[in-house]
Amino acid sequence: MFLQELTGRNKAEVPGASLPKDTPFFLEQFKALRAKIDDLLDKEVCKTLAVTSSIAEEGKTITCINLAMNMAYTGRRKVLLVDTDMRKSDIARGMNLNPIPGLSEFLSGAVKITDVIKNSKVPGLYVISSGACPPSPADVLAGESFRQFIQSSREHFDLVLLDTPPVLPVADTHSLREQVDGFLLVYRAGHTPYPILKQVIEDISEEKILGVVINRVKPRTDKYYRKYYSKYYNK
Repeated sequence: MFLQELTGRNKAEVPGASLPKDTPFFLEQFKALRAKIDDLLDKEVCKTLAVTSSIAEEGKTITCINLAMNMAYTGRRKVLLVDTDMRKSDIARGMNLNPIPGLSEFLSGAVKITDVIKNSKVPGLYVISSGACPPSPADVLAGESFRQFIQSSREHFDLVLLDTPPVLPVADTHSLREQVDGFLLVYRAGHTPYPILKQVIEDISEEKILGVVINRVKPRTDKYYRKYYSKYYNK
């Protein structure tokens, strides 16, 4: 299991269709995260990766979007970003996409897969929004249609990233446990009590967690960064 810290984004974030341009150190941390995921892909450790958190507002969606964009930027990977959080549809809002039709409509048989896969602004990155919220998202994600969708996606994409609901509030993410290769767990420092994090790790099982992203870590002083990084950032 690897750890990755994200610093320099201490205010509430709204997922966007482009990476922030005013925080170079923040961007470098996502590139470092990309390198770790690339290593797992090269070693064939994972091809389907679910990004989740213990509770809401830990930054899992913005982490998922930025990771997907970074993975596609290099041109090495064909990436599919899927919003399985059918209760919120944050991916669609964050990337300025229509959430309907989406995953739920495809799984119900109302539309074809070509009707729900959307091109993003990043070449090589494709997005499927969540669609309308069904009566029981957990049952939909545990169903055979979703299992077939995951299998087909593995055959057509180099990496399938799933933005999933938080683990503790609902049962949806538990339905995915045996269908994905692993989880990337986002933990917001100073927000989520450690006992809750520990419980989630036990619920998912440690062997299924491929990495932990520690979000909103308090950055060192500006003087520290100017001393060690300014020569590179000012170029």
